[in-house]
Amino acid sequence: MINFKNLTFSYRRKQVLHDVNLDIRQGLIYGLLGKNGEGKTTLLHIVSGLLYPDKGECTVLGHTPSSRKASFLQQIFLLPEEIYFPDVSAGQYFSIFKPFYPSFSDEILKSCVETFEVETQAPLRKMSLGQKKKAAIALALAANTPLLLMDEPTNGLDIPSKSVFRRLLSQFFGDERAVVISTHQVRDLESLIDAVIILDNKEILFNNTLNEIGGKLAFGPVDANERSFYTETSPTGNIGVTVNRSGENSPVSLELLFNAAVSAKNEIKQLLNS
Repeated sequence: MINFKNLTFSYRRKQVLHDVNLDIRQGLIYGLLGKNGEGKTTLLHIVSGLLYPDKGECTVLGHTPSSRKASFLQQIFLLPEEIYFPDVSAGQYFSIFKPFYPSFSDEILKSCVETFEVETQAPLRKMSLGQKKKAAIALALAANTPLLLMDEPTNGLDIPSKSVFRRLLSQFFGDERAVVISTHQVRDLESLIDAVIILDNKEILFNNTLNEIGGKLAFGPVDANERSFYTETSPTGNIGVTVNRSGENSPVSLELLFNAAVSAKNEIKQLLNS
C-alpha cells in the first residue's frame, strides 16, 4: 500500500530522512513513534503528497503522491495535529468535505457523532479543543478511505474520549484498509495497534508487528544480574526489555519498547530485523 525506496528528505540544508526504505500493507494499524523532530509528521506529509522527497521513490496505492491526482486524493485522508476549522457548524463541516470521498459513509458518521456526542448544529469556532477534535476524527473515519493517516489524534481528548476513539477506530477498521498513527501518547495506542514503526536519527529502526516484537523481546520484571536492553525502576521492582527466551509471545509495552530502541538502537534493530 505504501512503499518508500531509498527516500531522502531535507528542509533546506537540514536532512530529516535519509535513505529510508519502508513497506506498509493493508489490514494493519501502525503506530509511528519517534522523538520530537525525528520526521514523523514529515513522513506523513510525503505519503499524502504535501512534501516531495529529495531523492528516492514513494508510491502509495499505486500512485506517486506528489502528483496529487484526484484519483489518489480520494483514497487517502490525513488528519493533521493542528486543524483549520472554517467558521461553520459541525454539520456543515461534514457536508463540505463529504463530496470529495466516494466511499464516504453516512452510517459511520452518524455512529461517530452520536458516540462522541458532537453537536452538529453548534459552530465549530465556539467548541472546545476536545469537541473540535472529535468532529475532525468523526470526519476522518467517515471518509472511509483505504488509507488513513493520523497525526497525534488523541491530543486534546479527555480520558473517556480516548477510549471512545480506540473503540470507534477498531469498529470501523477493515482488512482492506491501513491506518498510520503518529503519536507521543504511546499508552493511548497499546490496545489498538498491530505494528510499530520507530524513527530515529533520520532512519527507520524497525517496522514490525507486535507479534513479531513479542516473539523476540520480553517485557516485564528484570533480575538484578539479568542483561537487558533497557531497565527502569518501578514500585514493584525493576522492569525492562530483554531477549525473549521463553518460547511464548510476550505482551508488548510500547513505552518500554521505545525506550529500549533508543537506548540500545543497534542491538534492537539487528534483533528485530533479523
